[in-house]
Amino acid sequence: MDYKVFEAVPTKVFGKDKKPTFEDSSCSLYRFTTIPNQDSQLGKENKLCSPSRYSDALFKSSDSKSASLEDLWENLSLKPANYPHINMSTTLSPQVINEVWQEETIGRLLQLVDLPLLDSLLKQQEVVSKVPQPKRQPDLINNSNYLDRGILKAYSDSQEDEWLSAATDCLEYLPDQMVVDISRNFPEQPDRIDLVKELLFDAIGKYYSSREPLLNHLSDVHNGIAELLVNGKTEIALEATQLFLKLLDSQNREEFRRLLYFMAVAAHPSEFKLQKESDNRMVVKRIFSKAIVDNKNLSKGKTDLLVLFLMDHQKDVFKIPGTLHKIVSVKLMAIQKGRDPNRDTGYIYCQRIDQSDYSDYTQKTTKDELMNLLKTIDEDSKLSAKEKKKLLGQFYKCHPDIFIEYFGD
Repeated sequence: MDYKVFEAVPTKVFGKDKKPTFEDSSCSLYRFTTIPNQDSQLGKENKLCSPSRYSDALFKSSDSKSASLEDLWENLSLKPANYPHINMSTTLSPQVINEVWQEETIGRLLQLVDLPLLDSLLKQQEVVSKVPQPKRQPDLINNSNYLDRGILKAYSDSQEDEWLSAATDCLEYLPDQMVVDISRNFPEQPDRIDLVKELLFDAIGKYYSSREPLLNHLSDVHNGIAELLVNGKTEIALEATQLFLKLLDSQNREEFRRLLYFMAVAAHPSEFKLQKESDNRMVVKRIFSKAIVDNKNLSKGKTDLLVLFLMDHQKDVFKIPGTLHKIVSVKLMAIQKGRDPNRDTGYIYCQRIDQSDYSDYTQKTTKDELMNLLKTIDEDSKLSAKEKKKLLGQFYKCHPDIFIEYFGD
């Protein structure tokens, strides 16, 4: 209403015009505002405040080569979606592509997870994707740290052991001093793989026990996914997790992928026994839980359930849902060609109908409601004859055709 997208139908209370304020009630009437030459009258602020960033929007200029989605919105027209398409061919920047991926990922996540507040998702939508940090480079002056990492990697490769390979991949994210300590404390008997595994597991566990949680973004979503798991909705929980992890920046995503893979391998009952009196799976969960999720609003039971679910599905949680991939592909193609990207793609929250059907539907619905109103007045036994005559007279003055159709000539 503030931006004149729709307006209140004027009503009179005690002979005076009622102030046009929005009321979410069944007795308030509203209509879309008809403004000629919308392009010239709707400013940039109006366009950015539209319900959907792409809704009823077409590119005006074939010369648009914007670097960001915000710039592209400035070149959008709010004419109806059935307006003749404009031919356009432009190369979309990586930033635009990333923003479309993020927007559609959040849109689908909102459908799957029930959130009490949207603050975290809205903030996530405003954050520009972080630039991936380069991998650690060797010190050109003192390259002993680099040599220690190389020696450990070479040892792992020579053993052809999945456990050792997964652990060595995690070492890339450990501080140099910890890697040096591992190298210096390496067992004198290289064939004692059990001692090597114990050394590596203790070092990795020590590092991640004091590290900031890898999944500290969108904390409201943690509980939503856990609730799905509690209710046995595993498939929906898996897709929600895939969308959730898609919103991680590339560096944290890769680090978490390596850690989760190591956790899954180390937790296997047939692998090296981590603690004599405990099951491997429980040891891994206990040591690494806080490195993954440390949410005060999530109970311990739900935290454990979420962590174990991630371990059990580590091969699938980093996959991109097929539905999301298709929608993003079609939408990017539509944006590139200057078509309305929301007409046949995206997550639809309401039924879409043609303009002619919409016009017929509004007329029929309005007529039906007026008939119901007239019937209510006519059959209301609480109204006095004088009051009923007055109301019927007012109705006839405004809608004589409906009145005649109901009562006859």
